[in-house]
Amino acid sequence: MSVPTDRRMLDVSGTEALWLLEGSTQGRLVYIQREQAVVRPATHVLEYGRLVVRAPVQAATVGTRALLTYQVDEIRHPAGTGWTVTAHGPADVITDPDEAAHYRRTLPGWSHGPHDTLLRLRPQSVSGFRLARTLDGGAR
Repeated sequence: MSVPTDRRMLDVSGTEALWLLEGSTQGRLVYIQREQAVVRPATHVLEYGRLVVRAPVQAATVGTRALLTYQVDEIRHPAGTGWTVTAHGPADVITDPDEAAHYRRTLPGWSHGPHDTLLRLRPQSVSGFRLARTLDGGAR
């Protein structure tokens, strides 16, 4: 009987990474503020190749045309298996009142008011990994 002994990260294609991203609803928005990385929980939906993200951050903090990173994962503990996906690209704040109202109804948020921002991120790069376990004596 083979026993899991080793963990590996296996690259996934861009298509599979987008599929994994589309199948999830929560992640983390990463942006730079005062030369430091800031990470905020967020919810998202992938529509028409664009990632709409709702995060508890002030719009002025991320800027009107910022380069942002969004990270999503699903890791099963204690096995350590699952996946992780990172999307990076330019983003802008959704300012149209009707569009914003739609996403506020469909994406849950953590805060309301000035710290509740909707962003449209156009991924220029999407990468992902599957986290797997190899079996003792198996091919690597």
